[in-house]
Formats: sequence, C-alpha cells, structure tokens
Amino acid sequence: MKYHMNKAPMGWNSYDYYDTTVNEAQVKANADFMAEHMKDAGWEYVVVDIQWYAKDAGTMRDRYQYIPFGEQEMDEYGRLLPDVNRFPSSAGGRGFGPLAEYVHGLGLKFGIHIMRGIPRMAAHKHLPILGSDATANEAADPSSICGWNPDMYGVRKEEAGQAYYDSVIGLYAQWGVDYIKCDDICNTNIYPRNPYSAAHEVEMLQHAIEKTGRQIVLSLSPGPALIEKAWHYEKYANMWRITDDFWDRWDLLRNMFDRCELWQTHVAQGSYPDCDMLPLGKLGKGFGNGERDTHFTRDEQMTMMTLWCIFGSPLMVGAELTMLDDWTLWLLTRKEILKLVSNDYVGRQVEKNGRYAVWSCLNEKTGESYLAFFNFLETEQEICCPLGEVEQLAGSIWGQDSGQAGEKQTEGYQAQGMQAQDRQRQDKLPEGKVQELWTGTETAISDGILREKVPGHGVRMFALR
Repeated sequence: MKYHMNKAPMGWNSYDYYDTTVNEAQVKANADFMAEHMKDAGWEYVVVDIQWYAKDAGTMRDRYQYIPFGEQEMDEYGRLLPDVNRFPSSAGGRGFGPLAEYVHGLGLKFGIHIMRGIPRMAAHKHLPILGSDATANEAADPSSICGWNPDMYGVRKEEAGQAYYDSVIGLYAQWGVDYIKCDDICNTNIYPRNPYSAAHEVEMLQHAIEKTGRQIVLSLSPGPALIEKAWHYEKYANMWRITDDFWDRWDLLRNMFDRCELWQTHVAQGSYPDCDMLPLGKLGKGFGNGERDTHFTRDEQMTMMTLWCIFGSPLMVGAELTMLDDWTLWLLTRKEILKLVSNDYVGRQVEKNGRYAVWSCLNEKTGESYLAFFNFLETEQEICCPLGEVEQLAGSIWGQDSGQAGEKQTEGYQAQGMQAQDRQRQDKLPEGKVQELWTGTETAISDGILREKVPGHGVRMFALR
C-alpha cells in the first residue's frame, strides 16, 4: 500500500530560487529557518530539486539549463549520487544520508528530486544492476526520453527495469529520504499521442517504495496531469501536478481556478492534485537573470494561498527562506488558513464566472465551515453569496433556503432591483456576523446573504463556524 498521510505535504523546495545549483550549506540554512520559524505552522519537508548529481550544473546557464551530457556523480551500479563538491557530507559513498540525518534532527523530513528512468551514461557503459543479472542497457528504453533534460532513458516494462528502480529506491530509503519528486513522468509531453507513456514507471516506483517498508511520498511532475488518468495517479502516487511549472503571473493564477474546478473531487487521503510551488519572496537567483522579488501583489499572494489551501493542494515554497520579509512569513504561517490542507476539510467550488469565484469548505467532524470570495478583476468589486444555495452549508444555521432555489444564481443577487426582495425575506433568513480570516474584521450576514467588497485580484475568506 502507498503512504496514506492525512494532510497534503507542506515544505520547501530549492528550485524557484536556486534552479540546478543548490548546495549543502544552503539546504541546511533553509532547513534551520523552517525549523525555527515555520515548523509549528505545519511545514516539514525540505526538498533538494533537480540535478544534485551534476558536477557542472549551472556553469553554462547563459546557454543551457541542463548541460548536454554533463559529468555526473554515480556509483558502480548506475545509481546517481550527490555531487561531492556541492554536498561534501556525501563523500565516501554516504550519499544524502548525512544531510537527511541533519534535517531529521531538526524534526523535519527530507526529500529529493529525480528524473524518471536510468542514466544514459549507465546504459552506455553497460553497468550492472544491483540485485540482478541484468545490466543498465537491458533496462533502458532508448526510445523513451525527456524532451528538456538529457540525463536519462526511460526503463522498460520488464524485470530489469523493476530491478533498477528497486535498487535506486532502496538506496534512497537507506539515506533516509521521505519524499521523492519524480519528473518527466506525470505528463511525458514530448509524446503528444501518448502523454502518459511512463505509466508503468509510476507503478514501478510505487512498488519499489513499498518494498523498502519506508513511508515515502511520491510526487509526479510535470503537468498538466490527465484527468482521464486520475484513477491511476490516485492508485500509485501521492501527488501529481495539474499544471506545468507555475510562476508568478496573474494569468497562470487565474487559470488555476479552472484546473482546481476540474480536479476538486479527486482530493483524498494520501492523494493530492498538486497546484505546484508557491513563487513567493525572493526568487530566481540560479536562473542567470539575478535575484528578484515575486511579481505577485500582496492581494494575489493571499489569493494563491487561499486557493491552494481550500482546494487541498500540497504547499511547497520556492523562496530563499532566510530572506523572507516579515509579511511573507506572516502569510506562510497563518494556521487558521493552513489547516485546510488536512483531509478533514473538503473544499468545493460554489460558483465561477468571468468576474469572480466562490469556494466553500467544510469539516464534517467539527462542523466548521468556510466561504471564500475571489475577485478576478483588477479593481475592487462587491461579491455576494446567498448561503442557502451553498451545498456544503445545508443543515447549518446558514443553510436555510433563500426562497430562490433553482431560479437565481449568486450573480443574480448582485443585479439592481433585488433590495425589495431581500427585505421581504428578513423574517425568514439568518443574520449574524462572521470573521474574515486575512484581515481579522467581521462582516455581517443579512437576509441569509453574505456580501463583501474584495480588492482587485484579491480574496476574502470567511469562517462561518
């Protein structure tokens, strides 16, 4: 059985700031910061992203993100090892064991990025596979490659391929790895006629993880994941990307509402459609264009955090944590928002149109309920919602019938001329006040309708209780 955690993973990933260049000291510094300032809010994974095995990573960034067939650290069985120059504690064949031990000592969990398949260098050299009579070239499928990274061949759906995955995942388990982000596997987009061509490798990875007996999160990238393959992701993986790389642009954030609408019913214990990383704080130093601040406004950042949480996505921060300003740290440690990634909370879209979206969230165990208003416009607008039309509020004090069932959608209540009908319902519908979680202010519910002005590209998140 795969690992069935009870909340979506939350952590830090080195990619958005360091690209391929992160080193051991930098990983430790970010882990130290997380342990001191973020662990109490639920953040726990520290993930080293792509090409930790590449000896010359980042040295030709003006020309290549991934240097073609660059030199790699590898053992005699074709298993990639950390570059000793960047990760000195890995010397002597210790791999990521010492770094994982350091992270565990902080009360955190350790993860790594891998590319699917077997190193091309191992296949070309016919290296043996540990625990098998087969060699790397027999496991490798040279017709299965990644369109953007030159390091690997896919593996064949046969015993040699499974033996290789068993050997490499067994090594990671010995190191103490808790999280594996496997790339070029969720959507093998170089093959448009067969974008899930590596489905058998997902299964091989999960089988190899199960053989170790260790609880290891399996995360699949890149997206967009294929909705028709949802059952397969759910059976064999813990996370799968529903988008390609997500960056700090409003059009990408707006599009994520469409993707969350598509995937909202597939969030479950141990199975999490992944909205990708949170591009907050300082970003981009390793990409060759210099360090920069996120392009998202503060309202857009709150919108992103609220959507990721109410949807139930994993949360991975890509910033250099040691450089977080006070406001961004505050954003990332709001327990009353972050707790929604627990499987006890179920989020559902109530309405979406060209101007705004409304989401609800319910904890059936405690009765807690929430409502979020998202403004798609650049300017402030008033958004309202008749609470009697929110399915998740049925049976609650706020879920009394508005008298308009089936006749009026939320948008209709924002048209002129409704005031008189509102007054006619005063004696029938609930009233009260609810708290907005980002500002701490209270908002009145009148005649069973929640109304609030929401800033451009912003959000208001209400705890209805």
